[in-house]
Amino acid sequence: QVQLVESGGGLVQAGGSLRLSCVASGRTFSNYTMSWFRQAPGKEREFVAIMSKYGGNTYYADSVKGRFAISRDNAKDRLYVYLQMNNLKPDDTAIYYCAARNGGASTRHDYDYWGQGTQVTVSS
Repeated sequence: QVQLVESGGGLVQAGGSLRLSCVASGRTFSNYTMSWFRQAPGKEREFVAIMSKYGGNTYYADSVKGRFAISRDNAKDRLYVYLQMNNLKPDDTAIYYCAARNGGASTRHDYDYWGQGTQVTVSS
């Protein structure tokens, strides 16, 4: 059974940091594009960061460039994907989702697997 499970969300003051984690299991994900998306109340889900399969390239939304960093770590039977978020702003408040795509990088929602999301709230 394929699972993507996020953790690490919470409440933080503006200027603070959080590190989100995603554990992907149930199949081999080393050749999958792994990404983070977020959805704020009343807004569409948007891409935040992408790491291409095998970790070759990264892409970031303009709004988080220079503040967020995506990384991945292959373990024996699962893949860990992280999102380090620094200098957080109230506009970063959203539910953050981990997603996996059997294909190249994409900023659209055409991913094969999604996690359940983790809430990030940034207070001013």
